[in-house]
Amino acid sequence: MSGGVQDFSILDATEDPVLFTRWFKDRATWQAWFAFMSALFALPMTPEQLAIYEKCTGRTAPPATTAKEAWLVCGRRAGKSFVLAFIAVFLACFKDWQQFLAPGERGTVVVIATDRRQARTIIRYIRALLLQVPLLAQLVERERDEGFDLSCGITIEVGTASFRAVRGYSIVAALLDEIAFLPTDEFAAEPDFEILAALRPGMATLRGSMLLCASSPYARRGALWDAHCRHFSKDGDPVLVWQADTRTMNPTVPQQVIDEAYERDPASANAEYGAEFRVDIEAFISREVVEGCVTDGLLERPPRSGLHYHAFTDPSGGSKDSFTLAIAHREREHAVLDAIREVRPPFSPESVITDFAELCQTYGITRVTGDHYAGEFPREQFRKHGIRYELSAKPKSDLYRDLVPVLNSRRVELLDHPRLVAQLVSLERRTARSGRDSIDHGRGGHDDVANAVAGALLGSTVPQQRIRMGTLQGPYAGGPRGVELDPRTGRPLVTERPRPPRWVIVRESELGAVKGP
Repeated sequence: MSGGVQDFSILDATEDPVLFTRWFKDRATWQAWFAFMSALFALPMTPEQLAIYEKCTGRTAPPATTAKEAWLVCGRRAGKSFVLAFIAVFLACFKDWQQFLAPGERGTVVVIATDRRQARTIIRYIRALLLQVPLLAQLVERERDEGFDLSCGITIEVGTASFRAVRGYSIVAALLDEIAFLPTDEFAAEPDFEILAALRPGMATLRGSMLLCASSPYARRGALWDAHCRHFSKDGDPVLVWQADTRTMNPTVPQQVIDEAYERDPASANAEYGAEFRVDIEAFISREVVEGCVTDGLLERPPRSGLHYHAFTDPSGGSKDSFTLAIAHREREHAVLDAIREVRPPFSPESVITDFAELCQTYGITRVTGDHYAGEFPREQFRKHGIRYELSAKPKSDLYRDLVPVLNSRRVELLDHPRLVAQLVSLERRTARSGRDSIDHGRGGHDDVANAVAGALLGSTVPQQRIRMGTLQGPYAGGPRGVELDPRTGRPLVTERPRPPRWVIVRESELGAVKGP
């Protein structure tokens, strides 16, 4: 089968009753996808398919050669995942790859998504396409939970969304589903670019191999947006970018479902179903700005006497998010980051608080600031170790907003912590329908380290409250100016019951109203 079938196209496979006809019974609803497959493999098109091609690619001339890459920017429920699976099975079973592989070498169809669970959606489609077609079922040598070994020398398997894990393969097809939402990992703030850079060398020597990326669009950044900017609406480009709303690709989706989504949230629905990149979301801060504040090679600063340290914590229950703590201090006009602690789940929150409290004590810290998470629990646990837990006066979105000018002016000295850099760079600024901006991590991302660091740095830049000792006069002294003294004892004569002293905290900005030495 994989010895290569001359003049047998992917469209022929959709019409063959021995193969895949059952998946394409209502062919009228598949016309847009047939147009895409024709464009992908440079097949002749009908006038109707050519019109769809021009609408979805912005091109005027049909392709003359098979595309080496295809980027599907399509709305939800358009059928992207199934089509990726179908193309992968066609490439694996109907093309001869042995001429490009050394003896003992296997070609790989790798499926990558935001997580392995989502990737298994494509694997389930592939399983059905292989096992429910008797002719193809004969090719399956071994079935695994996350893949298949075929007798034609091809392995189909789920890959990890990591630029390290995809290296070293001979790749006949790489399928990246929902590439706009790949999670940020510890060392890559832009994991989509890193993964693509690791995949492409594995495809370089296999003529006819394909990179197939699909996603509903998101923000105007990342590999999907970059591919759209570089290759959309360009005749003759071997990289095919196909942009289409949900109902163009799948007219069986009820219009009412889409209308209701637009009514709830027009900006989100325009991306989810309209396949338009969002204009209400933008990057929070550039990687260059953040890295410009990093002290290379410095992982932690030891405590020093004479400094006032500030700690900020982002608590977690121990099952999903990390529990983080950051410590910082102020040196003249700079906020200096001293220490970062992150404990990833699973963990015991009580045990983590004990460790964090010990770290705070080494820096002479007797109070930490944190958010409102978990109510009284973190306050009670820190209190057991003699540390007061104070609630942050600002939500994290405001902390991030206030951190921007400090980072831009380089009045911050960060530690060399890749996860911190990745989380800061992946933060997003969103504009709500009310016009109010909010800053948070992207979909599938994390900001636990960034939140703690932002709180610690900004807390360290707030001038400390001080009390200047001296003689208070006026109403706060408990009596009028010039109190008469007893000549025998030198003590003030009390002519009325004195009022108790009223203690007040005086800020530096208010010291002009207080007289003292």
